[in-house]
Amino acid sequence: MRRVLGVILTLMAVGALAAATATTATAGGASVRASAHSPVPAACTATSAGPARMGRFLGIVQVQQSQVAGCAVTNPSHAGNTSDRAIGQPPLLFNGGVVMGTKSTGRVVLTPIFWQPAGHPIDAGYQNTINTYLNDVAVSSHRQDNVYSMASEYPGSNGAHLTGIKFGVPIIDTGALPPSGCTVAANDTSNIYADSTGYDACVDDDQVQAEVNRVIGVQGLPADLAHIYVMYLPKHVETCFFPGSTLTSANACTINNQPSAAFCAYHSQATVGGAIYANMPFPVYDSATHFTCGNNGRNGFPVLESPNGNPDADTIISTTSHEVNESITDPEGSAWFDAIGFEIGDECNFVFGPTNGVAGQLYNQIMNGHHYITQEEFSNSDFAVTGLGCKQGEKERNRP
Repeated sequence: MRRVLGVILTLMAVGALAAATATTATAGGASVRASAHSPVPAACTATSAGPARMGRFLGIVQVQQSQVAGCAVTNPSHAGNTSDRAIGQPPLLFNGGVVMGTKSTGRVVLTPIFWQPAGHPIDAGYQNTINTYLNDVAVSSHRQDNVYSMASEYPGSNGAHLTGIKFGVPIIDTGALPPSGCTVAANDTSNIYADSTGYDACVDDDQVQAEVNRVIGVQGLPADLAHIYVMYLPKHVETCFFPGSTLTSANACTINNQPSAAFCAYHSQATVGGAIYANMPFPVYDSATHFTCGNNGRNGFPVLESPNGNPDADTIISTTSHEVNESITDPEGSAWFDAIGFEIGDECNFVFGPTNGVAGQLYNQIMNGHHYITQEEFSNSDFAVTGLGCKQGEKERNRP
């Protein structure tokens, strides 16, 4: 059975719907609470956390509502402490599965795939910023002052995790988009992104898997516990778990104007071939839907923070950090997660902690001399001492 892991999710209805809550059945047969919101949320409280698992989908965590005028910003950092409070039910528990990057598998190779079929280019600045980040992750992976250092706490049935990460050769994938497996709704063709544009195509998870496998085959690359393929989708391409309509919450898709609006990204293991991959849709923030995948949500900052001057890339970098750390510590959905299914990244989703820099360019990670802002990751060892657990590194350099 296909496992889709580390999903950053919220189930919601937007557009003209009033605030309400309903129970719906998922395509996997499980029931899940689907929250419905008006286009401008009236209350200043954040939406409650959704279920940790939905059928075969694991690690479900809500994205954030955008900032609402008159509402206070709540960035849940604990100044003066060594860490920040987790949002799940820690600690992480070992469930007997494998992890990535062990002595037997070697360093974890991060290979970005930039899928840009005809008519859907990906800006060179976006690619370059992401590639610089992934290279910096590799260069800094032996250090204890960045979020990747927490993964070393979590061994698997195949041995202890090693800190080594290697930057794979970036792949420009010009393969054609398949016929849309999921259907873009008429009112989702605009007002999705910050520039008011929307979707013109939709691919489901089976189609994303197929493209990852096609690229692996063409390039002659391995599919094993030493390789993560990070698939970056182009702008204007919606993506959903399942084929078919996006008009009901029975499907789960990227942010749109339907009850299916759900996730920012996820990681999984391919049904065929077993490749570990992450589906990274082009980021949505400052959206007319009033939901965001950026750091400028209810539990973040008043405005989007972009230390590299590229809001798209800086937003997806935090999501990349979340998914890569979860892939390493729970690649097959059977290794490390808490009592309600939250993985190492889910525990600290949109928890950033203290920052340095100037407003609009705040950062909380320094890797290879470059500045980034990413969510924190969870430490079992810190949680055992402080009861908190979300950290910017095993040994942080910029905690007050």
